[in-house]
Amino acid sequence: ATRSVSEPDRVGSPRPASSSPQAMTTTYRPYLNCVRGTLNAALCLRNFPSQVVERHNKPEVEVRGSKELLLNPITIARTEQEKCLIEGSVNSVRVSFAIKQADEIERILCHKFTRFLMQRSEQFVIMRRKPTEGYNISFLITHAHLEKMWKAKLVDFIITFMEDINKEISAMRIALNARARIVAEEFLKDFAA
Repeated sequence: ATRSVSEPDRVGSPRPASSSPQAMTTTYRPYLNCVRGTLNAALCLRNFPSQVVERHNKPEVEVRGSKELLLNPITIARTEQEKCLIEGSVNSVRVSFAIKQADEIERILCHKFTRFLMQRSEQFVIMRRKPTEGYNISFLITHAHLEKMWKAKLVDFIITFMEDINKEISAMRIALNARARIVAEEFLKDFAA
């Protein structure tokens, strides 16, 4: 199921103070609002022990042991390259993001940056070490995370993370282009003399 980016936020949650108009561009806002609303709806989790193994409590979205415990996955796409996949189950939600990569430089920067973050996933608590196939980065939220943390803060973290990772990759690309320009100027000075 694909949800349109232009749909209004139906959950009715108040806008947090952190997402001011200055923080999000007008073209990116509907996409982020759609992701925020869908996450708020999907994060209604409860403790659900394994039906197969006694005293085990595994995230059903990862194990995929019983189809009746899984919800339909939702894809929210801004473009073909920039999209979000939200896979829900009775006790866990997996959120995966494909980050916009316009050319080879952005692909390399995105790969290196997300790999750097995923190697430090234990510091992010909800980040997975390996993303879902076809996506750049994934988060896994279980009922245990919601028992320890506030749902609104988790959603805010994911939305802020989405904003910041795009800003970081753009800033790295600008810095890389500036550095390449300086190197090229210095290299060509020898030929001009």
